[in-house]
This record gives sequence, C-alpha cells and structure tokens, in this order.
Amino acid sequence: MTRRVVEIESMAAFDAHLVGTRRLNGWLVQSVDLSDRSVELRARQVSGAVFLGCHFAPDDEHWLRAQGALIFPRLPDLPFDPYRSRLYDAAELYGAGPYAGSPDAAIYAWSKGRGRSLTDELAATLHDHAIGDALDDLLSSRNPRLVVGVMGGHALQRGEPTYAAAAELGATLTAAGKTVLTGGGPGSMEAANLGAYLSPWPGALSEALAVLSAAPSYRPSIQAWLQPTLGLRERWPGAGAGTSVSIPTWFYGHEPTNVFATAIAKYFTNALREDTLLHRCRGGIVFLPGAAGTVQEIFQSATENYYAADATRVAPLVLVGVDYWTREYPAWPLLRRLGAGRSMGPTSYCVETVAEAAEALASTGVNP
Repeated sequence: MTRRVVEIESMAAFDAHLVGTRRLNGWLVQSVDLSDRSVELRARQVSGAVFLGCHFAPDDEHWLRAQGALIFPRLPDLPFDPYRSRLYDAAELYGAGPYAGSPDAAIYAWSKGRGRSLTDELAATLHDHAIGDALDDLLSSRNPRLVVGVMGGHALQRGEPTYAAAAELGATLTAAGKTVLTGGGPGSMEAANLGAYLSPWPGALSEALAVLSAAPSYRPSIQAWLQPTLGLRERWPGAGAGTSVSIPTWFYGHEPTNVFATAIAKYFTNALREDTLLHRCRGGIVFLPGAAGTVQEIFQSATENYYAADATRVAPLVLVGVDYWTREYPAWPLLRRLGAGRSMGPTSYCVETVAEAAEALASTGVNP
C-alpha cells in the first residue's frame, strides 16, 4: 500500500488536518511553530512523521524522536529559513529600509562566504529544494503550456526602445492568459515582469516607463535604481497586479532582483536555477538580445528540444532581432540547422519585433 503524504506548511493546515486524525504517519510538516501544540502531538501516534525546521515546546523534540518521528533541526545563524514553504516577494526581500540593510543584501553577503562549513552547504541545498517545491506548488495550478519564458540581457537599460518592447511583450502575454516567467534580474527580465505586473491597468505602462527612465541602471546605485520601482508598486499595488514569476539567483547577487514579479523563486545554486527556469517554460521561450547568459539559455533549451521524446515535449523558441541573432551573435543559423528535419524545427523562429514573437507563439497552438 502506498503511504499517503500530507504536506503541512502552516499552523492553520496543521490544525485542520488534526481533526479526526490519530496517526501522523506520512505527514511532512515544514517550518511550523508547534510550541503550543504539545497536547495535540502527544495525543497521537507520530511514528513516520517528518518535521522540517519546526519549533517545539521543551522536551517535545526528544519525545517525538523517541516515538519514531524524523526531525530535521533548525540550523543556527542563518539570514534565511532553509525550510521555507513559500516563494519570496519583493516586500520580503527588500524590506522597508535602504537596500544595504535589506534581507536580500544580508543573504547575498552570507552566500559570498558560503562554503565555510558543511552546515552552510546543507542550508543552501535545503533552501533550494524548498524553493523548488514551492515553485511546483504554484505552477501546478497552471496549464504548463501557458507558462512562457522571456529571456534577455541584464544590461538593457530603462528608457531604451528594447526595454519598452520587452515590457509590451510581458503585458501582451499576460493579457492573453499566459504566465510570464523570467530570470528575475534587471534589464529585459525586469521589463517583462513590469509589463505583466501592470497589464490590468490600461495606460499605466507608458507612465511607468517614463518614471523608470530617470534611473536607467542599477549601477552605480542599487538604491537609486530601486526607489522608483517601489513607488510604482505603491501606486499600483500587487493585490491587483498581473501575475508573473521570476527565478533569480544569489550567484549573481550583485545584480538586484526586480520587484515586479508577483512570485520570486530565488536560488543559491545557479545551475539548478537555470535548469528550473528553462524547464518550466513549456509554452515557449522568447529570447531578446543578450550576451553569454542568453546564448547559453538558447542552446540549453534547444538541447532539450533536440532530444525530446516526442513533439509534445518541444517548447517553441523565438529569437527577437534578426540582425542581432544572425550577424552580431549568430545563434539563429545554428539553431535552424539543429532543427532541420526534427520536431523542433517548425517551432523555432527568428523574428524582428515582439509583436511578431507573440504571433509566432500563437501559431504554435499554445494559446488558451
């Protein structure tokens, strides 16, 4: 018989599942404060239950172990919860004060010194596993063929035409029922998340682009770059925003995470982050102009398509900027050659504008 797994990620869920339950076998309780639940725990059979980073009343942890529960202890001196049960949002990462004192900055500082002990590596690994689990929970409610990635250079500055075009693409895709997914950084990634975020408010995007152009880059000051974005979020609150997801990394922690994704899956390990990012975009990926990172993403995605077991596993790939991808960084000729005679061929495109990119995705039949 297959054991039923019950995932508990909040006190409310814990209390709700206790009703009528005598055995906690198969329960996975993640980062919940159970210090006021001694009576309830001791009234039940706990053998086979797993507790990840939970708080307990004095002596309860010893009792639970003696009864056969498996307990992963809380790890000390960390600026993050390695067992967290949800994705991040901008408010949590940046807090209310200057960037230098934010939780995001503290975690990045910790990550730069990571590797000093096995506990550090364990904490980072547990964190990234928890983030992956939370991301799966979020995306499981969405049709995977409607999750569309937008990739592109982090160096693209606010105020440039390509930035505005990327924002328009994010808005267009979101309005069409897609879930926009980006790498979460500045540049093209921020623009796509911005467009998705403001898509419910007609006319807001043009105003926001004008505001942001006054702080075109996060260099030399992340704080100056961040300030107008927080003002825009106050004017157009997240509760009414268009949803989008970003998957940034503290590996590139010197590049700030943009604030416009409504769910942020931030990882320590960049290789895991890249694979997660590209693998989730089953509805296709649009590649705006970029350099080494974007080229890597093109061919990492192409490799999955090339070896796909059948055509249903192929995600459309759309490169935007014909001259850019045929002459400056000639990825398109190689991508086209790889696709010749294979199922990925008919769903690989190189177009000039983001409007054509949206049309190319529509032509693949992945529209809602």
